[in-house]
Amino acid sequence: MVDPNMTSDELAHMLTMSGLEVEEVVPVAPPFSGVVVAEVREVARHPDADRLHVCQVDAGTGTLLNIVCGAPNVRPGMKVACATVGAVLPPGDDGKPFIIKLGKLRGVDSQGMLCSAKELKLPDEQGGLMDLPADAPIGQNFRDYYQLNDLKFTIKLTPNKADCLSVLGVAREVSALTGAPLKLPTYPVVAAGIADVLPVTISAPDLCGRFTGRIIRGLNAKAATPAWMKQRLERSGQRPISALVDISNYVMLELGRPSHVFDLAKIHGSLDVRWGHRGESLKLLNGNTVQIDDWIGVIADEREIESLAGIMGGDASAVSDDTQDIYLEAAFWFPNAIQGRARRFNFSTDAAHRFERGVDFATTVEHIERITSLIVEICGQPGKTSVGPIDDHIVDLPKRAAVTVRTARASKVIGVPLTDAAIADIFTRLGLVFARRDGVFSVTPPSYRFDIEIEEDLIEEIARVYGFENIPALPPVAANAMRIAPESRRSLFTIRRQLADLDYQEVVNFSFVEQAWESDFAGNADPIKLLNPIASQMSVMRSSMVGSLVANLRYNLNRKVGRIRLFEIAAVYWRNQEPVDGPLTVAGFEQPKRTAAIAYGPAAEEQWGMPTRNVDYFDIKADLEALFAPRRLTFLKCAHPALHPGRSASVVHDGNNIGFIGELHPRWQQKYELPLAPVLFEVDTVALQRIAVPVYTEICKFPAVTRDLAFVAKNDTLAQDFIDLFAAEKQLNPLCRILQVVVLFDEYRGKGLNAGEKSLAFRFTLQDTQTTLQDDLVDAAMAAFVAAAVARLGARLRA
Repeated sequence: MVDPNMTSDELAHMLTMSGLEVEEVVPVAPPFSGVVVAEVREVARHPDADRLHVCQVDAGTGTLLNIVCGAPNVRPGMKVACATVGAVLPPGDDGKPFIIKLGKLRGVDSQGMLCSAKELKLPDEQGGLMDLPADAPIGQNFRDYYQLNDLKFTIKLTPNKADCLSVLGVAREVSALTGAPLKLPTYPVVAAGIADVLPVTISAPDLCGRFTGRIIRGLNAKAATPAWMKQRLERSGQRPISALVDISNYVMLELGRPSHVFDLAKIHGSLDVRWGHRGESLKLLNGNTVQIDDWIGVIADEREIESLAGIMGGDASAVSDDTQDIYLEAAFWFPNAIQGRARRFNFSTDAAHRFERGVDFATTVEHIERITSLIVEICGQPGKTSVGPIDDHIVDLPKRAAVTVRTARASKVIGVPLTDAAIADIFTRLGLVFARRDGVFSVTPPSYRFDIEIEEDLIEEIARVYGFENIPALPPVAANAMRIAPESRRSLFTIRRQLADLDYQEVVNFSFVEQAWESDFAGNADPIKLLNPIASQMSVMRSSMVGSLVANLRYNLNRKVGRIRLFEIAAVYWRNQEPVDGPLTVAGFEQPKRTAAIAYGPAAEEQWGMPTRNVDYFDIKADLEALFAPRRLTFLKCAHPALHPGRSASVVHDGNNIGFIGELHPRWQQKYELPLAPVLFEVDTVALQRIAVPVYTEICKFPAVTRDLAFVAKNDTLAQDFIDLFAAEKQLNPLCRILQVVVLFDEYRGKGLNAGEKSLAFRFTLQDTQTTLQDDLVDAAMAAFVAAAVARLGARLRA
């Protein structure tokens, strides 16, 4: 279609630099030498081996070669690939090349080897020797005859370049990039010999904009696919199936047009292009039976569904070797009506891959003609084959709105001076129809381009054809200003470093998780569901990071890691009607950043200096307090669906609940098969980032005084209740303002106490910054604390 007149390396580089990344360029066959086309003249049974044959082979050397062969399909008159003495064949499993030598097999001289496709590392369908066509020239180098010196380009396309999912599309690109003329393929018109038309109704114009088809009768479906077509299909990654299917696949690769061939005898009455109905089902060509609903487009006849629209045909109307009459179909399916449908059924097809990106809607008739001509040529029977007229239904085609691009804007974005003439030349080479006026181009996208919608799309096209390598790499010129981070906020990097210093390792997880995790670890019965999940186990957005960390924990335990300490800083997703759409927000959803960590196994690496013990709640509480230091946290008993009911707490800072901490619930420990219960926390990252600006305070010169008090209280009285009471008393009672710190240092239950009671011992540190404390002031303050505890908490001093 186009001759760029350059080497393969130059072509690969040019395509890659234009946005069509060439992943690899490899020969279609591994290197080998000394293999020629030969003819088997005589075949005799080996005198000493039942499964071997002694063959007389003409390899074009002037004398017949005596070759021993074990292939079951060898026969006189057969054209084969023959490796002569000295030939070097592709390496075997040991990686060493196989050299053909003069030798003996069971006492009979063998002057070469007759080769199978497998021995030459070529696609093998039939097994045994390669049966070459009768017109294969004897003595010709087999690599030249079979075109094995060709190179195969593997191109990795971006999703927007659907127009390059064909040889024609890549040829257009090469023509535009090199200026070489494009030789568009011609479509011979096959004259209609019968008036037969299959009635078609398009009931869903939002599904199918154009539906083109024709009837062809009297075909020989058993006809062999031509060798040249098989070869091209195999080298494009397609497995030849049958002539009718191969022709459809060939035109898809050639022109980018997926089509489908129905067995006309298996269609009941007319066809209806519509959306599916809930409760319907269809057995597909791949053997799967899928359930249909009103989100799936179908082609149905008067009795049943025959095909999934734009995805795959049904098994009931598939062509077979007994097919004589067919209905050939090519349609335009709207991309948004195909997107995501194949993925729902956990498979993908070449047709769906193209239709969900956009296929040319203007050429269905021409492409039907191309397919028809190949079918008649390959499967037609003289005097029997007849072709019906093309039945073209057009109900709703995409509107091709003109897109405007400004020369000045393109020059600014690309960073090179561009003229109107240069841009006009680029658009002409790309085949884009445009109107020009005063540095402004109005471009009408062609029917095969679905990626041109806004000005930036056209600027991208200009840059691609201009050549990214031709754009100079210049440093940006702009006024710079140093922005100082506020002292009252620390960076995420600092928090990550602190967690790493505390012996945690960072993990990065997906934000979409299993729905069961949301139910188990967050008690979330209505999670935010993904419309198009990449996998069934990643179907909802997480509202907590506990499930992800537990999954990381299990992954490491399965690999015999005994001590695990992990953390993650990432977003979670909650429903909230307050946020509105903005640059970083989505209406109806809140996306706060959270910091979470999990610890499992020994509290420290095994060593001689301390006994081994498992990590517990207080170890992780200490880590969390270290993260927030010097700010103080309050821990209040709470119930959390992920945590042990008696070993969990909410984390409170400045009166705000900022997270939770605790041991994993025994129910989830058992369900997720964890030998020990991990301890974890999750807190608000914004609260963790806030820090107090350091303020100088003079160190007090006067000594502090400590006093210990032990209170007896009911078991349901929290230690935090006492601490909060003492803090309140310090604010309200002038006698108590000398209190600096109060800590719990002992808890006791048992002998000497009544049932349902416990003893809590606190250490008070008191200090006056102006003078040395006197015993009477200390005693008055301690008496006030005791009185408050007795009056408000019902406690008593322990004797």
